[in-house]
Amino acid sequence: MAPAEVRRFDDWIRGRFAELNTALEELYVARGRSGTIRDIGHAQKAALFEEGRHCIAPLSTRMIDRDDRDGHFDLLGNLGFYLAACARHEIDEAFAHTGAAAHDQGATALALALGARVGVAPRLVSSHLMTRNVARDGRYKTFTRLRDEVVFLDFNTTSVLAYERAAQAVLRVLPLGVSHPVAAPLLAAAKQALDEVITTNRRLPERLDDERFFHNVRTYYKPHRVGATVYRGPNAGDFAAISVLDLALGLCQPADPSYLQILLEKMPYLAPDDQSLLRRSLGERSLMDEFLRELVVHAAEPWFKANLALFLDVCALHGRATSEHYEMLVEKFIRQPLARMPLEAGRDDLTASGPPLPVVLAALEKLRDRRCARLRDGVATRYHDVQRLTALL
Repeated sequence: MAPAEVRRFDDWIRGRFAELNTALEELYVARGRSGTIRDIGHAQKAALFEEGRHCIAPLSTRMIDRDDRDGHFDLLGNLGFYLAACARHEIDEAFAHTGAAAHDQGATALALALGARVGVAPRLVSSHLMTRNVARDGRYKTFTRLRDEVVFLDFNTTSVLAYERAAQAVLRVLPLGVSHPVAAPLLAAAKQALDEVITTNRRLPERLDDERFFHNVRTYYKPHRVGATVYRGPNAGDFAAISVLDLALGLCQPADPSYLQILLEKMPYLAPDDQSLLRRSLGERSLMDEFLRELVVHAAEPWFKANLALFLDVCALHGRATSEHYEMLVEKFIRQPLARMPLEAGRDDLTASGPPLPVVLAALEKLRDRRCARLRDGVATRYHDVQRLTALL
């Protein structure tokens, strides 16, 4: 693919694309929360549709002839921005009478080819929005110019990067052993990083408008069709570090079928490097199991108690971060705005994950209880092991 054509599409996504989406969102706000968006913003929708197709057409006719995984992943992200925006604005329906769906053969074929080449779902994923979203002149790619979209992505990116620092520190302990003199500073670094996650998550509700997020940002992250398949949208947990912590700490276990199902479901929505990291982590032993083995001989030794206390602090912070995310962010920015929607608006409770909100919340509660090591019927947690270790301090 010609670099100039790829750059032209990227320039359009960063500029005109975001401006058109912003104009449409302002029209929707002016209309009010009830009713449909199908009969609003015809000019902007037509421009978005045609200009996007014009950028994609020369790319879709060329072979993917270079071994450039990062470049392919970035191009897939730009296609994902376009296809998700078409779905958000119901452009498929709006232009159905023209015989040209927004998911035309060129865009669909290219997205599917890139997804297969890179090994990810053929749509926009969370890392396209956050950790793999290159900024130019201080501005990274967004759907709109809305303040709340930028606030949401800024805070989420900060949180993900802190999780990555925590996971890296914990992973470095494993080959060294829990008795190693460096284990303590590494666990302390993980604590500091998870403290930052919690602080960031607590600040987000103060800055983010829940109604704007629910109605004008979240709507771009919902499931949509690419080819014959409907793929779910980007999720807050679609990065490896949080699951690496689950496994490396030992709060979740690779022998638990229901937890494995979570990992397998999210694997195609991770960036390639994250997929590799998560696969490697599935084969690692956990720090919790290491401490349980060491306690037989070393439970009374000072290094054991000091390092165990740090380890349990890291586990507690990992659980607290998940619990507060569920209690504060999901409740404020998903459940409450949905409850306030007028009945005539249809109460579309389809989440980015696809299933209805109660189904998603039930799954999140089980994951929260694993990470918090709570005692819960029907869910495998490390409650008894954590209690046993805590009693040694």
